[in-house]
Amino acid sequence: MIHIPLSERLRPQTLSEISGQEHLVGPDGYITRIVLAKRPVSLLLFGPPGCGKTTIARLFAQAFQLPFVILSAVFNTTTELKKILKEGQETPLFNRQILLFVDEIHRFNKAQQDIFLPFLEEGSVILIGATTENPSFVLNNALLSRLRVLPLHPLAPGALEQILNRYEKKIAPLLLPEESRQFLISLSQGDGRHLLNLIENLESVSRPPSGWDLPSLSAILQKKPALYDRHQEGHFNAISALHKSVRGSDPDAALYWFARMLEGGEDPLYIGRRLVRMASEDIGLADPQALGIALSGLETFERLGSPEGELTLAQVVLYLALCPKSNASYTAYQAARQAAADTGHLSPPKTILNAPTRLMKEMGYGEGYVYDPDTPQGFSGQNYFPEEMGRTSFYHPVERGFEREMKKRLAYFTRLRESMGSSHP
Repeated sequence: MIHIPLSERLRPQTLSEISGQEHLVGPDGYITRIVLAKRPVSLLLFGPPGCGKTTIARLFAQAFQLPFVILSAVFNTTTELKKILKEGQETPLFNRQILLFVDEIHRFNKAQQDIFLPFLEEGSVILIGATTENPSFVLNNALLSRLRVLPLHPLAPGALEQILNRYEKKIAPLLLPEESRQFLISLSQGDGRHLLNLIENLESVSRPPSGWDLPSLSAILQKKPALYDRHQEGHFNAISALHKSVRGSDPDAALYWFARMLEGGEDPLYIGRRLVRMASEDIGLADPQALGIALSGLETFERLGSPEGELTLAQVVLYLALCPKSNASYTAYQAARQAAADTGHLSPPKTILNAPTRLMKEMGYGEGYVYDPDTPQGFSGQNYFPEEMGRTSFYHPVERGFEREMKKRLAYFTRLRESMGSSHP
């Protein structure tokens, strides 16, 4: 006999049976309202694996009694796609539209995605695309403009509990203690299909005499791999979350996202390099030690390797998160870069130019230059900007951490310069 997977046997038969996507299929959900209006539209279902994209597409077609055609951008070629679209156009079943469901639609490149456009324009096809990737990055604008983009959420524990209840009602009681039941839900990590696969694993073995306690479950069940793609949106979302948690001085959140990235298989060296950037960009001179500690952590990891080296990076994460924050160095650098781009044609004042030849001395190079260490205060107050430019203030230290000291020093030299009458407009 052919074994039908549990995910297929327990697939919802109506939109109201779908768990966890009430914003789409609940009484006031967007898809519910489309069905009630009896006007099918093309959709893009965007969400993680196991959240119900395929089921929603099937039931959407069923609600409108449309022929349902499934394609996968992974397994089907564009030649097959063109054939299906052309057949639907030339010999429509009873002159009706077809509903074409394209799984992993982002696997078609942006040129291939243009194939859908004329059929969507003339209305011979209702397209439902499914993707786990952010459509802003993987679909072209022409196709996106013709689809309603609907985000789906990972299934919350309550939604996964509903799936467990449906299994017990339709198939058999699981006879799980509450602790084991919650453990099963936690292993699923928001993926309904993975939950059903775990239940199928329990179906395939005999129940231990002691029942399904936690040790028994752990011995036969496999944790779902972290949803993380080192080269796609998950990677950029996680590093953004880590960076902003450090910037926001939240060591617990920062440590969590650091661990999430490692669990997802991220290269620790990449994280280490980003921590060095955070030390410069978000802390700067508010804690001058931060950069050295970040560099030391990165170097230590390079010497120790995994798994011991990760602890060093974790210490860096905690230290940076609890540092006083200042982007004064960063903004000063950006402002100086812009000024340099605007005034790159201006020469330094002749006073601070060396004069290695007689001609250069006759032209005034180095004339009037004062060697600062020889002055009583170690400060001459000379102008170092181009004469045509005048003094410009780029660096504005904040009243946090060590930059309070930098602010005092800056104010001291400003007062000295003004007292010497050498400030410039």
